[in-house]
Amino acid sequence: MATTSMLGASFSMDERRILFSSNASGIFNVYALPFDGGDPQPLTRSTLDSTFSVSFFPTDDRILFTRDRGGDEHFHLYLLAPGGVETDLTPGSGHKAQFMGWRADGSAFFVSSNERDPRFFDIYRYDARTCERILFYRNEHGFDLGPISRDERWVALNRNHTPSDGDIYLFDVVRGTLRHLTPHATPVGFRAETFDPASRKLLFLTNETGEFKRLCSLHLETGDIREHERADWDVAYTSYSRDGRFRVTGINRDGRIAVRIVEVDGDREKPVRVPRLPAGEIRGVAFSASGTRMAFYLNSDRAPDDLFVHELRAERSGGRNPSERPPARRLTRNLGPDIDTADLVEAEVVRFRSFDGTVIPSIYYRPLQASARDKVPAIVYVHGGPGGQTMRGYNAQFQYLANHGYAVLGINNRGSSGYGKTFFAAANRRHGREPLWDCVEARTWLASLGHVDHERIGIMGASYGGYMVLAALAFRPEVFKVGVDIFGVSNWLRTLESIPPYWESVRKAIYAEIGDPVHDIDRLVATSPLFHAREIRRPLMVIQGVNDPRVTKAESDGIVEAVRQHGVPVEYLVFDDEGHGFTKKKNQIEANRRILAFLDRHLKGGGAAAGG
Repeated sequence: MATTSMLGASFSMDERRILFSSNASGIFNVYALPFDGGDPQPLTRSTLDSTFSVSFFPTDDRILFTRDRGGDEHFHLYLLAPGGVETDLTPGSGHKAQFMGWRADGSAFFVSSNERDPRFFDIYRYDARTCERILFYRNEHGFDLGPISRDERWVALNRNHTPSDGDIYLFDVVRGTLRHLTPHATPVGFRAETFDPASRKLLFLTNETGEFKRLCSLHLETGDIREHERADWDVAYTSYSRDGRFRVTGINRDGRIAVRIVEVDGDREKPVRVPRLPAGEIRGVAFSASGTRMAFYLNSDRAPDDLFVHELRAERSGGRNPSERPPARRLTRNLGPDIDTADLVEAEVVRFRSFDGTVIPSIYYRPLQASARDKVPAIVYVHGGPGGQTMRGYNAQFQYLANHGYAVLGINNRGSSGYGKTFFAAANRRHGREPLWDCVEARTWLASLGHVDHERIGIMGASYGGYMVLAALAFRPEVFKVGVDIFGVSNWLRTLESIPPYWESVRKAIYAEIGDPVHDIDRLVATSPLFHAREIRRPLMVIQGVNDPRVTKAESDGIVEAVRQHGVPVEYLVFDDEGHGFTKKKNQIEANRRILAFLDRHLKGGGAAAGG
């Protein structure tokens, strides 16, 4: 658990330093690291609130960073001057702000904020020298904001009807007009990603012609559509370097993101060869302003994100044979020094058939010591979302459990992203039913393995996954021996009624997926574990952040009190300085230590459970 986490990469004006965030101090702060290697320089020294880097200014040494308070998600954007003075560029209370990007020449930057109306995010343009701002786009219709074109003529806007159905609109900043770009009759996913460097085309993702999202562009004058990337998997994202020379695209290939980089010259696209690297997944690619230097993270099942850098000029002089290409340089080693990689587990993509024949993809972590003669207990882990995805890559919690003798199956139950639009839509308004039954079948699959003790299988999850834990214990109480609920929903009525106002742009889609708290009361009561707490008979652990704006503490308080009334063992861990997810290292360590102790007592140790 001594592993360090890193996020973000931004080059300084002289391209000699890289800005990033790290929790090396125990809480996320902002650091700069020399491109040629060396020790990170701390630029912020917060001890209370996690602080995340955004960017160096393109023309000087000032930086932008973001910070909330105790995980409340009311992020503000701050400026840090070279002397260490911090200035809140989005002052006030009750609103949140997000950096949206730089003007191409670095003379201005864009920020979204819901300070005018808590429901809607407007766009402001800040002068990079004075930090004075003007209202650039007033979001009167509650769109989900998309990209801004480099010539500042266009703003792309997304409209979410359901999780599987969306539209793209185009706002003309000069004329003040709005155009609907994607009229369609049946549910189709559309999402604006970025404009091309010439501001003539909008690049977007769509699954209009098949199961998976492909990357296309729409010519804004002619209406011509061109396909850029298609795979038998979802294209996950695309973005251009600041100078527009490179485009980076990620493809979600069976639980791991494959990155493709192209050098763009008009309509021509030339693949950029990735430098020689250890095995793993490239993440967070960033380019310097000159386009001659690249920074990125490399992550694998047995290694967390480490920062690498690469000279593209050296790449151009390299040979065609991969073995002749110059390797990238590694700047960090974030795996805890007391952890031996030989003790870590290589994840495996597995599949099993659920009750109705649906194939359920999952990620499996098998403890090294597991065997037919030394059977281990197991955990079904359910991701958040609902439409999230458990993916491969370094997972400190899974490795911690596997190292202590627990098999972990990260299930991608129906409704998960990454496996096609039919699979994704299969959970809509079926929560507490078919997705839960997939988890039951996951237990059956685990029990069939010769190295798993079929009598010692539990369930664990966070957010929506926490709801699935409670649903499993309440609606299928005979299946799992224990449950660990991490800030999970217990009462859908309360959660849907308390959606933060700034989720207004996706409120309709959430209701379409889960249910409407006014019109679907009976079904929401039937699928809310709080109203069926008397059925929960297995030991339960609940973990909650006080400042969680998504799943409020009342959700956890309610289920803990209700289950305890029936004499069931319940352990309740509350963090006063966290929200929806735990960012402070001491809290992450404490949560995992307490989870392990709970599992050792009630699952591995075979502790008696009430009612069974």
